[in-house]
Amino acid sequence: MPGAAVTSEAAVTPQGAEASRAAVVPQAPGVPEAAVPPVPHPLPEGAPPLPGTPPVVAGAVGAASAPPRRVLRAVARWTAAALAFGVLGTGTAFGIASLERTDVPGLATEGDGRWDYPELSLPALPAGSPRPFSPGNPGEIHHADLRELLLPAPAGAKPDKKLTGGWISTETFLDAYREQNRRSVAQLLKDTAPRHIAARGWTMPDGTTSRVYLVRFNSTAFASRMVDDLNVGSSAGTPLARTDTTDLDPTWGSANDIENLSSFVFTEQAPFGAEHVRQAYTLAGDTLALVVHERPGKRETARIPFQQTLILQNQLLA
Repeated sequence: MPGAAVTSEAAVTPQGAEASRAAVVPQAPGVPEAAVPPVPHPLPEGAPPLPGTPPVVAGAVGAASAPPRRVLRAVARWTAAALAFGVLGTGTAFGIASLERTDVPGLATEGDGRWDYPELSLPALPAGSPRPFSPGNPGEIHHADLRELLLPAPAGAKPDKKLTGGWISTETFLDAYREQNRRSVAQLLKDTAPRHIAARGWTMPDGTTSRVYLVRFNSTAFASRMVDDLNVGSSAGTPLARTDTTDLDPTWGSANDIENLSSFVFTEQAPFGAEHVRQAYTLAGDTLALVVHERPGKRETARIPFQQTLILQNQLLA
């Protein structure tokens, strides 16, 4: 062990060892000579116990008693083996403990399904413009280009030809909702008069389709009103296209929330239709974000990449 001091008892010279073996206590006449029992050495923690007796040497069976020197040598060999075992075990344990978990065969942690997003950075602001939630911006206005606040697609994604990361029309945004609800949502947009709508979409190799919409209003009051008029809160409110029963996602905790932002996270409950949908609204000052993940088939849309997408988008808005 590094830093361990060697005690004086451990520093025994070869001459001293021979002298201790040569010293024989005189025996009384007629009394057979008894072997002096060796003083047991303390074993390191975790080492196997010493055997009760040293192994019998071939040809020594039936001997009346082994000379003291042979006994001492045998015990010394077993003690040394036990000490070596203890040191080896301690060294192995220390070596494993010092490795990363993924470096130890059999203990590697499998990927949790997160997508490989590129490194994110906030866009530049116009000269003299503050960040949305800074002390100099009481209106919580996003002055950066809304398109540059959209989350980029992860590695391996196939871009959506309609949602390319640029501006979209009101009609394209309405496609996110059920056909029978689009007229009412269109009236809400007319009443709140958003300034811009930007969106990006992509499809992953497993078939999961992602869509991110950012809607910027003239004030935080209009953005908040849009959330209320969509009836988003304890329920998902106005249903999205291809959804059935959608409830609050119990796996989204307060630890995932970001200061100054309000997120409402929902997941479609079984039995669902031809696809499973996860969705979330985030109110960020003057901007409303809608994040949607869909996966066709009877398997649920993966939770971890959905929450990862939402958290990263929220970070850009914050």
